[in-house]
Amino acid sequence: MKNRFMALTLAICALFIITFESCKKKRTDVGQNLYNLSHNKAFNKVTPEGFSTALQQALTEQKSKLSNPSLISGYYAQNEYDPSLVLDHLKDNQLKSMAIYLQRSGEHGLDPKMFQAAQINELVNKLYDKKGIKTTDEAYQTVAKLEVMLSNSLINYSNTLQYGVVSPRKIYARYFTETKRPDSASMLRVFTTNNLKTYLDSIQPKSPAYLALQKALKNGVQVPGMTPEEADRTLKVNLERLRWKNKPSQNEYVLVNIPDYRLDVMNDGKSVLNMKVCVGEGRNVDRSNTLVEYDESDKVDRPFSRETPQLNSVIYAVQVNPVWNIPQSIANKEIIKAAQDDPYYLSNKNIDVYKNGKKIEDPETINWADAVDNSAYAFKQRPGDDNALGKIKFLFKNSSSVYLHDTPAKAAFGKNMRAVSHGCVRLEKPLDLAHAIFGDSDKYQTISNDMNADNPDPTNLSTPKKMPVYITYITCWPDEAGTLQFRPDVYGLDVVLFAHLNKYLTA
Repeated sequence: MKNRFMALTLAICALFIITFESCKKKRTDVGQNLYNLSHNKAFNKVTPEGFSTALQQALTEQKSKLSNPSLISGYYAQNEYDPSLVLDHLKDNQLKSMAIYLQRSGEHGLDPKMFQAAQINELVNKLYDKKGIKTTDEAYQTVAKLEVMLSNSLINYSNTLQYGVVSPRKIYARYFTETKRPDSASMLRVFTTNNLKTYLDSIQPKSPAYLALQKALKNGVQVPGMTPEEADRTLKVNLERLRWKNKPSQNEYVLVNIPDYRLDVMNDGKSVLNMKVCVGEGRNVDRSNTLVEYDESDKVDRPFSRETPQLNSVIYAVQVNPVWNIPQSIANKEIIKAAQDDPYYLSNKNIDVYKNGKKIEDPETINWADAVDNSAYAFKQRPGDDNALGKIKFLFKNSSSVYLHDTPAKAAFGKNMRAVSHGCVRLEKPLDLAHAIFGDSDKYQTISNDMNADNPDPTNLSTPKKMPVYITYITCWPDEAGTLQFRPDVYGLDVVLFAHLNKYLTA
């Protein structure tokens, strides 16, 4: 029995060795494969050892030009320095297909120079040319150099189309949306693809919005009020935004687009409710900064203190007839100044004053002009028709203390430029949003009744379902009819993004 077991073990080991050696031979027989393809005799004398040395040298020489040198060098070290991309994709002109894709990266608003498209195309053509390579040394150097370029460019191209060129978290001061970025596992997948063309087709963004912007970029769309240069850059920055992996994955969610001053409740990819909104006051409402000109300083995002942040969260509750806990910044800049000008302002606006946590029964006796330490006072506005939050606010966790809410200042919804709030999002039709979240329920009836009550009291109600909310910033998109819509860059975020993209687009 023991002898039979030993014999079986030896047979398995022998089979493994034979299989390993045959696979190794197949993996490293690039010289014969290249000769069969190009009939160039320069490949007749190449050896696996020669390729290993040449590839290590090429990795060392090109290290400073690699975006992920440790990952790429580590992969080849673990794979005996085989030129795996060249080996795997010699047949069916796959390498030529990749070179073409890289050269056409301008269709994505990118610069082919980002991916060394011209150099790769030249090396690929040289590889397939019967007389392109003269000596064995030149064969080693050409294949090794091409292998390193292919790995770097394929990873960069794959990352760019699937995740974007830049990380929004790194360039925007008020960006709090969950956004996936490439990791080592996603980057190493490029080495395991069976067919390059199939893979490159699979990573092409396929959303209708992306395809529409691609088409407009290719056709050089003309936009009233924009120079051709500015329209071109607007398309490029919004193509970049569409590449970011920060899109809603849920079937139903609330979407606020800051430059469009609009809220949509989305269901199955369609808007089932939309309304005007007012957003935070921006730094670029007069459009003094445009995409026509910029400089290096534009890379630094300098948000105005009242700008609405980009974020994603979940609406978990509403407060009907809310109490407004007035932020200290607003109290110092607006409330106290108004009280200085009018001693009855606080009582007329139903604003209570607290000092050291204790309510002051008669704030009219305070001489605000002589107040030494205004920070000692806190202000709360009671529910009512004058309450700045209106009759309802929608609560969701975020680090910026913003929410969606009603407003008594309805006139602003009749204006085209609605970046007028302190940072929160004011709703044109808050009761409609409540109905979209609560449906025809008892809680919704309570909301409707309490919002119309004569002597309202604050009421907190949890939502029957967690409603995702996304506050985003998009200045160009196709509407439901397929017509491209453009909006002013009210926060100057297009300018900031293009300043960072330009580093790569003029590589």
